[in-house]
Amino acid sequence: MQITSKRSYVLLTVLCVIICAFWGNAQTSATAGMYEQTSEIAGTIIQYGQDINAIKDFYSPYNVNEHAEDQYKMNVLNSPEQRKRLIEINNDYLKKLDNSDFNSLSIYGKVDYILLKKRINFDLNDLKKEDDQYAQVTKYLSFADAIYTLEKMRRRGAYMDGEKVAAELNNILKQLKTDSAVFVKIPSLDMPLAKITRDALLGLKGRLKDFYGFYNTYDPAFTWWVPEPYKVLNNALQKYSELAITKGKINTTQKNDSSGIKGVPIGRDELIRQLKAEMIPYTPEELIQLANKEFAWCDKEMLKASQEMGFGNDWKKALEKVKNSYVPVGHQPELIVKLYNDAISFIKERDLITIPPLAEETWGMVMMSPERQLVNPFFTGGKEISISYPTNTMRAEDKLMSMRGNNPYFSRGTVQHELIPGHNLQYFMNSRYKAYRQDFTTPFATEGWSLYWELLLYDKGFAKTPEERVGMLFWRMHRCARIIFSLNYHLGKWTPQQCIDFLVDRVGHEKANAEGEVRRSFEGGYSPLYQVAYLLGGLQLMDLKKEMVDSGKMTFKQFHDAVIKENLIPIEMIRATLTNQPLNKDFTTSWKFYDFSK
Repeated sequence: MQITSKRSYVLLTVLCVIICAFWGNAQTSATAGMYEQTSEIAGTIIQYGQDINAIKDFYSPYNVNEHAEDQYKMNVLNSPEQRKRLIEINNDYLKKLDNSDFNSLSIYGKVDYILLKKRINFDLNDLKKEDDQYAQVTKYLSFADAIYTLEKMRRRGAYMDGEKVAAELNNILKQLKTDSAVFVKIPSLDMPLAKITRDALLGLKGRLKDFYGFYNTYDPAFTWWVPEPYKVLNNALQKYSELAITKGKINTTQKNDSSGIKGVPIGRDELIRQLKAEMIPYTPEELIQLANKEFAWCDKEMLKASQEMGFGNDWKKALEKVKNSYVPVGHQPELIVKLYNDAISFIKERDLITIPPLAEETWGMVMMSPERQLVNPFFTGGKEISISYPTNTMRAEDKLMSMRGNNPYFSRGTVQHELIPGHNLQYFMNSRYKAYRQDFTTPFATEGWSLYWELLLYDKGFAKTPEERVGMLFWRMHRCARIIFSLNYHLGKWTPQQCIDFLVDRVGHEKANAEGEVRRSFEGGYSPLYQVAYLLGGLQLMDLKKEMVDSGKMTFKQFHDAVIKENLIPIEMIRATLTNQPLNKDFTTSWKFYDFSK
């Protein structure tokens, strides 16, 4: 077409811009659709996970799945042979990644590349650390190789002479007694070394059980000779493992306390290493400062609510009134359903996220056991909501604490955290979108997503009365406190009892609930950063929401639908996806998501 005037030129230019923008958006939409379930690296990630699982399955005791408790203990430590193969497989995949053309990948492929590389390097670091620690305690386990050899022969069904096996087990027992006699004279051992000694012994016990179970009753000669020496050696391994952990000494300035809660502070260097692995570019000290700053905001909001309730600045009296609003015994499940419906209605009215009808239809509800309530005094969620409430076996004072701690106003702020759009919707969506990313799961996304909804709903006025605000603010103060007490504990500055006292005095927890919270944090099998992850992950998503939604680039629904379909990966990587951030194969965390000046 011939351009005959300046006006025509301008019109043509505008038309070209519109067409290019449309075509670009169409391509972006098509690309996003193409990679909604996968990326160019997805196949490699799946293969890697299967290869690692194959090594773990083959080199672990066959009976490892018989008892969950034994499985956890035996999975703590690899055999030297297993550790060697895991290191080799991980290094093979690092080479495979290094040889791939990173720059040709889509943003989804680049994110997966970075996540897989990060995972491999973190695991290699753990394997090296385990190898170094094991080398320091092998002098107390001089008999271990003999058991590993028996295990190796069992894998391919080698014929075993029962009389010779019995003699071998007796020789192993003699060496074990010699080693344990030396070990018992040691005044103490660093706790990590005591733990690895204990875990090695429990692993040897499991491997010996596997060996014995394969041949016993099937081979007449084996069954004649071996059972008695096996029984004696099995008991000796158990006693030695119990001795090993008693020698553990925590190298920290903190003093023992009366809480009875046992844990192992990991120290500042390990905290920083794990924070970097989780893509959190702050020091422990900076995070404590962040938590105190958020706590100060909560204090102001709590005082406003307390004043509206007629208690002036005595917010603990306002909290007492809220706690005493608990429902009659037997009515807690009914309350949960009502609170769930309130939250869902609020979210749907504002069109905040797509909720699949099947997700609404199929969430479940169970009651939590008294044993579980000792380490988890509040309800939890996922595929179903597990309700924490008194049972007939609990003491009267514990019943009252449980009812007060799970009152309607506290529960109102967290039902959607556990169900929809929190953990239950996560469970639903993550099994359907990019499920291959499950090994990259981080608590900063798992708990951060659910906590984000608490923050967002508060900002949007979900808490209409001062009592409802107190309930939501209690939990927000609780999240701040988790950062403060868990980091101070792992830095070696606070004892478990100091953590309990902090939750009671500063947040207003019931004493039993505070004890359960601290026990859960340090004895519940959680990573040292798990409790830190709630508020930090929520704040990451709030900052990302500000960048994408508040700026007008996405609607709330578009933002939330996009985030949850990326699965539970580090939020900085979700941000990279949404912003199409330029990435390199040696990416390191750099996103400063918190404004300390506000």
